[in-house]
Amino acid sequence: MNDFLTIEIDDEFLGERLDHFLSSLYPEISRNKIQNHIKEGNVLINNTKVKTGFILKDLDVLTMKPLIIETKVNKEIIPTNLNLEIIYEDNDLAIINKPKDLVVHPAPTHDGVTLVHGILYQLNSLSSINGSNRPGIIHRLDKDTSGLLIVAKTNEAHQILAKDISEHKVKRHYYAIVYGSFSETSGTINMPIGRDLSNRTKMAVDPKGRNATTHFKVIEEYLNHSLLDVELETGRTHQIRVHLSEINHPILGDEVYGPRKVFGKIGQYLHAYKLSFIHPITKKEVTFETSLPNYFKDIIAQLT
Repeated sequence: MNDFLTIEIDDEFLGERLDHFLSSLYPEISRNKIQNHIKEGNVLINNTKVKTGFILKDLDVLTMKPLIIETKVNKEIIPTNLNLEIIYEDNDLAIINKPKDLVVHPAPTHDGVTLVHGILYQLNSLSSINGSNRPGIIHRLDKDTSGLLIVAKTNEAHQILAKDISEHKVKRHYYAIVYGSFSETSGTINMPIGRDLSNRTKMAVDPKGRNATTHFKVIEEYLNHSLLDVELETGRTHQIRVHLSEINHPILGDEVYGPRKVFGKIGQYLHAYKLSFIHPITKKEVTFETSLPNYFKDIIAQLT
């Protein structure tokens, strides 16, 4: 199992066939080749061999031997100069400071310009493990969440980093502006998260969901809001947004999990400001950090 890679199942593919999902990741590879890859036991769901027509469900964990792609990246994704801020780059990986309002990769629900278009323009190589629609992409941030993202430039780095992320070895810290003040200076939220049964586009605390743990520290308090340092121990979809909303401190600007009437810009005030991990090739511990973004500073000036 050491050569198996954990693949994140996008929300929009829940209820779809396994082979259809993999075809969306690898559009340049024939459906027949993908189906054979599944039949040969190279694709597992919850560590179990399944059929090509297996229907993907919430909480399923997909692992597979990588389909190494030797063809060039999908020509439909045109490299675009987005002037992305590259915090760090070497032969194996890059750290990108993703701006707010930018989707990470193309998807059936979004065919506009994405971070992938930008990294194709600015980086000279990208891993191919996650298919031509997601070259280099190991993990994601929501469209309205800004901050640091690891991009893999080689397949070797990609496989190692993906495994480390799945095993919660990559430490991720976020800035979050939330409603209300706190009686404590720090805390831990440990509540399982699953799909919201009444709205499949949302997540919710669910006793039958996946284990999820979030740590937070209060950095500063304002009149009716607080600035937090949030650390993810696990990485469930919308985890920070769901957890903070559940304890009655929803993130400012979050129109999905917060108040219907949004104060400030629409879109959660959430910024991934710090990443710490073991470099996949040098094996040295590395840490990357950004300062409070300007859109945070602007809204804080209105809150004080």
